[in-house]
Amino acid sequence: MDLTEQINQLEADLQELGSLLEKAERKRVKEVLQQEQKKIEKELAVKRQQREQQARREADPSRATYTVKITNYAWDQSEKFVKIYLTLKDVHKIPQENVEVKFTDSSFSVLVKELDGKNHQMTILNLLCPIDEKDSYKKIKTDMVLIMCKKQATKKWDCLTKVEKQSKDKDKPSTDDAADPSEGLMNMLKKIYSEGDDEMKRTINKAWSESQEKKIRGEAGDMMDF
Repeated sequence: MDLTEQINQLEADLQELGSLLEKAERKRVKEVLQQEQKKIEKELAVKRQQREQQARREADPSRATYTVKITNYAWDQSEKFVKIYLTLKDVHKIPQENVEVKFTDSSFSVLVKELDGKNHQMTILNLLCPIDEKDSYKKIKTDMVLIMCKKQATKKWDCLTKVEKQSKDKDKPSTDDAADPSEGLMNMLKKIYSEGDDEMKRTINKAWSESQEKKIRGEAGDMMDF
């Protein structure tokens, strides 16, 4: 059924509802009919907007739809799902089939077609942990697409992708047991010194000087004992 036929059906439904409302006498019956009337009016407005967009495209076929990347998103998780929130104004007003989401066990991609004269695309590769592609799905909400990635294992994710995990691990200080502890301490002090303010640098210099003096005095004492 094309858009024009859908609009005709909705208009006929509205007309019949109007007739029923005129005949209805009981308050509860009227309220039920009015609720249904509002629902159909809202759906009809969306369908008419879609038909106008379709007519503009057909009138100017040279006007190519271009694709933009979705870069702004938020994510959260529950015990069983990782949830990605994409804010896209008026996405709930386009046909649901225009929102395509594809899953693999380690990635997902989103393509929102013909929204505000553009296509919107997003791909996330190398998810931190495997997902179950068959039980993952999308939800269309007001001005939002919600991507539900079903976890294969019910463990907490520290971040969304392996790349983010590697970046976080790289920034962590080394805890290699085989490394020389004094070397690790020196590296840490150098990092603090290079990033610290003048007061921090004076404090470190003072502590270092005192430590060297104690070391020299200790070695001198050992030589006298000898």
